[in-house]
Amino acid sequence: MWLNNILETIGNTPLIKLNKLTQDVPGTILAKVDYFNPGNSIKDRMALKMLEVAEQEGKIKPGGTIIECTSGNTGMGLALAAVVKGYKCIFTTTDKQSKEKFDILKAVGAEVIVCPTNVEPDDPQSYYSVARRLAREIPNSYHFNQYDNLANRLAHYETTGPEIWEQTEGKVTHVVCTAGTGGTVTGIAQFLKEKNPHIQIWAVDVYGSLLTKYFRTGEIDMKEVHPYISEGFGEDFVPLNYDMSVIDHFEQVTDKDGAVMARRIAKEEGLFCGYSAGSCLQGLMQLKHKLKKDDVVVCIFHDHGSRYVAKIYNDQWMMERGFLDVKSFKDIVNARQSKRLVTVAPENTVLEAVELMKRYDIEHIPVVKDGALLGAISEGGLFQKLFSNPEIKQAQVQAVMEAAFPVVAFDTPVERLSHLIHKENGAVLAKDEKGDYHIVTKYDVIQSLAK
Repeated sequence: MWLNNILETIGNTPLIKLNKLTQDVPGTILAKVDYFNPGNSIKDRMALKMLEVAEQEGKIKPGGTIIECTSGNTGMGLALAAVVKGYKCIFTTTDKQSKEKFDILKAVGAEVIVCPTNVEPDDPQSYYSVARRLAREIPNSYHFNQYDNLANRLAHYETTGPEIWEQTEGKVTHVVCTAGTGGTVTGIAQFLKEKNPHIQIWAVDVYGSLLTKYFRTGEIDMKEVHPYISEGFGEDFVPLNYDMSVIDHFEQVTDKDGAVMARRIAKEEGLFCGYSAGSCLQGLMQLKHKLKKDDVVVCIFHDHGSRYVAKIYNDQWMMERGFLDVKSFKDIVNARQSKRLVTVAPENTVLEAVELMKRYDIEHIPVVKDGALLGAISEGGLFQKLFSNPEIKQAQVQAVMEAAFPVVAFDTPVERLSHLIHKENGAVLAKDEKGDYHIVTKYDVIQSLAK
């Protein structure tokens, strides 16, 4: 049986058990993987619900314009609904969001206005203020305001919460969810607390957001607010969607820990998720001491990793922010312990060089005289020469040597070494603190990256 349109695929996303990352975590840890929604995020649920409620209440008419401030995912859900239902879309967003999010929104016909991140919510340049202004100026338009629109949390009360209850057969004991607009965590909590008031709801926040302190003290402290890199959660105000009475705990995670954990989820669980999923699981890891072996924990994995390819899944981006513990030439040398550098002199014969390769099980040898690097020989290069002229084995190395291997700093990152090692050049050299040369080959690099 077919579906009538793409909106009918929203919801009923899978609950998937985590295995490797949570081996030492008590209980059963499950991920509610909402990137299976058509817009690749959990926000499809509330976007459709907000539009349906707005239509029912007459707040938007056919052919009207949807206006929303979004980090990207809510916009995608609204854009899909707009395509099916025949609306225009204008979205405001912040300049800290990934370019992929902007491009995806444009691909489905939306207009995107990028606003500065580091301004107060009431600043005329903020993406909140720009959205409100556009709604006033454009006829037959409606600003959905996901932060204060209670249809947001209603969507999760009606769909996400019931799905979790049914998929766990009512055995769920904890839900862990990043907290942004408050709609997801509050809607799920309201439904599940009605089913079982003992279910624990843990909200995950980011340092730089004021939500955690507000939860603990009831105080809106702007001193808590400072720029952060994490996307899709954390706030510098308290949206109306929150009902803090149904949330049991707030846990803050760092930008780095959330990003690193997202990459681990992809590599170790095969789930290519976004920033908030990494932060969600990191929050759980920080609280695992509170769990028991019979607990059933559901972590909300909001969106897909394709939104973050140029950010958390980009090694250079991660290194620039100090988020990767970068391995270096020195680390490779230290890991293989004491292995002296094997060299040949230019007047040695090719046969002597081949015998050294066999004895030490190596493929690359620098050609050195009086401490100077004159060239290099490699197993691959010698094979071609010996195959075409077997007599060359009696020739001197200097007659067949290749260009000398590049020399780099001893602390050069492994990622940079990979650009220097290729088909024509199989190794790089570096001097240690004592002035002794060491060699790293492509196999050394591969082994270091695989660890």
